[in-house]
Amino acid sequence: MTEFFHNCTTNERKREIEELLNNFAQQIGAWRFCLYFLSSTRNDYVMMYSLTVFENLINKMWLGVPSQDKMEIRSCLPKLLLAHHKTLPYFIRNKLCKVIVDIGRQDWPMFYHDFFTNILQLIQSPVTTPLGLIMLKTTSEELACPREDLSVARKEELRKLLLDQVQTVLGLLTGILESIWDKHSATAATPPPSPTSGESGDLLSSLLQSPSAAKLLTQPIPILDTDSEYICSLALECLAHLFSWIPLSTSITPSLLTTIFHFARFGCDTRARKMSSVNGSSHNSVLGQERGRLGVLAMACINELMSKNCVPMEFEEYLLRMFQQTFYLLQKITKENNAHTVKSRLEELDESYIEKFTDFLRLFVSVHLRRIESYSQFPVVEFLALLFKYTFHQPTHEGYFSCLDIWTLFLDYLTSKIKSRLADKEAVLNRYEDALVLLLTEVLNRIQFRYNQAQLEELDDETLDDDQTEWQRYLRQSLEVVAKVMELLPTHAFSTLFPVLQDNLEVYLGLQQFVVTSGTGHRLNITAENDCRRLHCSLRDLSSLLQAVGRLAEYFTGDVFAARFNDALTVVERLVKVTLYGSQIKLYNIETAVPSVLKPDLIDVHAQSLAALQAYAHWLAQFYSEVHRQNPEQFISLVSTALEAITPLISSKVQEKLLLSACHLLVSLATTVRPVFLISIPAVQKVFNRITDTSAQRLPDKAQVLVCRALSNVLLLPWPNLPESEQQWAVRSTNHASLVSALTRDYRQLKATASLPQRKVQLEDTKVIIHQTLSVLEDIVESISGESTKSRQICYQSLQESVQVSLALFPAFIHQSDVTDEMLSFFLTLFQGLRVQMGVPFTEQIIQTFLNMFTREQLAESILHEGSTGCRVVEKFLKILQVVVQEPGQVFKPFLPSVISLCMEQVYPIIAERSSPDVKAELFELLFRVLHHNWRYFFKSSVLASVQRGVAEEQMENEAQFSAIMQAFGQSFLQPDIHLFKQNLFYLETLNTKQKLYHKKIFRTTMLFQFVNVLLQVLVHKSHDLLQEEIGIATYNMASVDFDGFYSAFLPEFLASCDGVDSNQKNVLGRNFKMDRDLPSFTQNVHRLVNDLRYYRLCNDSLPPGTVKL
Repeated sequence: MTEFFHNCTTNERKREIEELLNNFAQQIGAWRFCLYFLSSTRNDYVMMYSLTVFENLINKMWLGVPSQDKMEIRSCLPKLLLAHHKTLPYFIRNKLCKVIVDIGRQDWPMFYHDFFTNILQLIQSPVTTPLGLIMLKTTSEELACPREDLSVARKEELRKLLLDQVQTVLGLLTGILESIWDKHSATAATPPPSPTSGESGDLLSSLLQSPSAAKLLTQPIPILDTDSEYICSLALECLAHLFSWIPLSTSITPSLLTTIFHFARFGCDTRARKMSSVNGSSHNSVLGQERGRLGVLAMACINELMSKNCVPMEFEEYLLRMFQQTFYLLQKITKENNAHTVKSRLEELDESYIEKFTDFLRLFVSVHLRRIESYSQFPVVEFLALLFKYTFHQPTHEGYFSCLDIWTLFLDYLTSKIKSRLADKEAVLNRYEDALVLLLTEVLNRIQFRYNQAQLEELDDETLDDDQTEWQRYLRQSLEVVAKVMELLPTHAFSTLFPVLQDNLEVYLGLQQFVVTSGTGHRLNITAENDCRRLHCSLRDLSSLLQAVGRLAEYFTGDVFAARFNDALTVVERLVKVTLYGSQIKLYNIETAVPSVLKPDLIDVHAQSLAALQAYAHWLAQFYSEVHRQNPEQFISLVSTALEAITPLISSKVQEKLLLSACHLLVSLATTVRPVFLISIPAVQKVFNRITDTSAQRLPDKAQVLVCRALSNVLLLPWPNLPESEQQWAVRSTNHASLVSALTRDYRQLKATASLPQRKVQLEDTKVIIHQTLSVLEDIVESISGESTKSRQICYQSLQESVQVSLALFPAFIHQSDVTDEMLSFFLTLFQGLRVQMGVPFTEQIIQTFLNMFTREQLAESILHEGSTGCRVVEKFLKILQVVVQEPGQVFKPFLPSVISLCMEQVYPIIAERSSPDVKAELFELLFRVLHHNWRYFFKSSVLASVQRGVAEEQMENEAQFSAIMQAFGQSFLQPDIHLFKQNLFYLETLNTKQKLYHKKIFRTTMLFQFVNVLLQVLVHKSHDLLQEEIGIATYNMASVDFDGFYSAFLPEFLASCDGVDSNQKNVLGRNFKMDRDLPSFTQNVHRLVNDLRYYRLCNDSLPPGTVKL
């Protein structure tokens, strides 16, 4: 063993040793040697190995061990443990305990009747209490929720045996903890009461309803010796594990709960740490940490109880008592006095204690608040006050985030409560109003550098994690809380936020007076370091507050539009003013004293002001529909001014962040607001000219796509509030055609040279043109795909030539998978949005072209040799076919045979044997769509046949294709890919719900039980355990088509074909599968069958060769 673990041993030699040791372990009598090794060696490796041999023997081979040997093992191992438990290393001792518990799991109470009584005796004898507690915790872990395979009957028996012992065990543990507490608290010196310690203050008495309980909790905390501390920590660990599986009941007594709370106080007692640091010895400081750990363990016990949602009536009172005691602790943690601020007090506590405490508060709010709020004696508002203090004094960002989550849960609870009880909405809100306003103000202060600079500067704004930086996450979570308060108290929230925004806007709008013209351009004449720092903070805050104002836009629209009109108008006017100001004095191009800091700040404020204005697009649209008849002047001026702010920014010289914000705002005005006068505004015409002018420098890709979408939508989307006759479609149609023509000029010229061979440089240029044009066209089509027929018609007329060019270019680029990928993306979007407008003949031509191009060789090349791009190409092609086969009516029905043959004869053989999931999901979705939307292609059920249901069996057509598709589904269940398995099981179940797949004669007679067999095998092999429930339900749905056949023929055959079990075991398995016909019982029977079959196989593998089975 020492050689094996020596760092000079080669891997070759290690393998040899491993083989030797494994062979030794498999021998029948190896355990005798191991028993000798255990009692005679001090080498950890040898002991560990010997215990592993025992573990293997007990869990895998126990059935075949002669009963004389079993008795010997059952008596020797506990003796060994008792003799050496003080001297063994802890990991060896724990392993030995586990091995003894493993024997108990097999043999108690029948052959090992004193297993549990021995544990109780160990706990009760002072010398062996720690050992007994370790045994108890191991028993709880291994027997209550056994990991190894046991038969279901044995699992149920163990659970019942343990539940019978719960009361005794909990009594013992309570006794241990109480006696240690009492013994030590008698000796703890009580410090004289200081005048500031109003510990038994009014809140506490009101929380606890009884002075005696309050008095108990204010006793000083005893100082424990190391042994007592160790015993207490073991007892608390036992309780935490027991609480994880025993139901809440009266055996969890009030005295046990009170005792656990006494220990929870260890975590919030900073005095323990003080003493250790005063005495200065390292031993004492370790002690202080240990005491903190007792607090953490006690909180873990409390949280186990808290996380149970199902609370019996008789336990509710205990819960109330638990909350009261925990809030006493919360009050203690957040108490301010002269020596400590709350924050410094929280910083002194153990981090994991704070974590556990926050978990407790989260469970309280999410699981129990609705239950407790109705108790008149529970002071919810005072609780919120404590939670408020706790939240805003958290020492770490993560801690603060966790507390914000709790507030979010609370706000969600309030919102849903108000929605369900509209009658006393005011009363509920009045109760919590002050708390919510406080929360809002404080959260807003927390995101501002003005109040919280030190903390905010620690946040990282560079590295992305889940697509957002630490700073963005901080801001987003804070703004969610702000928004939820806004939903509950709109006027309060607005009057809190707007003045703060105003203050920062004043600073920003006042910068104009510091702008001076210098030789190279404009410069900001603010240079003093302190001024620059203040400006930086103000700009950062303005940016955050603009995001807050944008986040609240949704609370001004809809039913409340009129009531909150003035507030919203104020906001929008300010935003329009700010965006125009930024664009006019070109703050984004200005020189500053600290360019690395102030320039990004100025750009960000400008971008955020545009984004905030964009958030009010829906409000503007509603404003437009209200005023377009009477006096639209105010509205017209808002929109025109906004456009004046946007157009100077649409230039390749502007930083991308700002450019994109401007483009997005333009898109929203064109798409959401859609004012009729947009096209006639000079600023918009300027953008048209810039985009269609070939000599102008092209914008970056993203911006170009957005601007083209906006311009196309200005011309295509119907104007709101106007009748069809006033839509001016003719003019708009002409303009749209010329816009698209200008955008596709270079692309359309490619057609002439497509078939000629191209040099490398030329090819790259061509690829760029294709990419740039198709990305714009695809976006234009996508943005109108949900619009009126008229818009789609005009769009297709403008695009027609480009679409034909694309089809002509396609064959030339079939071997360039990156180009094919983009072309197919474009065609997919066309099919999804404009297939009606394209008309049948042209659609047929497109599909035929694709079917001809994607030969078996081409498919194989794409899938096997071109990596992910090649696979994407094939996936997009299959997606296009999915759209085609879903089309109702007869138009595309002629394609079905060639689509099915492409799937089954071309694509499927290439991917069936590959383990990678590429293309499979799309292929099976296509097959599902073929069946789901074209059921009559396979099953022609005539009305007459369905009337004479008993007589005629439905006609079946294209049977071979149907069987091949079903075969492919069956094969997919034998593969390891769990996503594909889940998807395909869902498809079969859907076909059964919608079209009665499992009831069809062909399925019932030739496939049904093959599928059931495959699903059961999958369960037995545990290969897709995450889907146990879905597989159980599907098995039931299949079996229920023919229960008689299932019970009389399938089940006996299935059992007969199972290897690794003898005939007697097969009979037991069959007998245990009751003939239930309801879903819950049936799936329970399936899981029992699978579990016991695995268990029997395990037992049989463990029998020595030549064993006679009775």
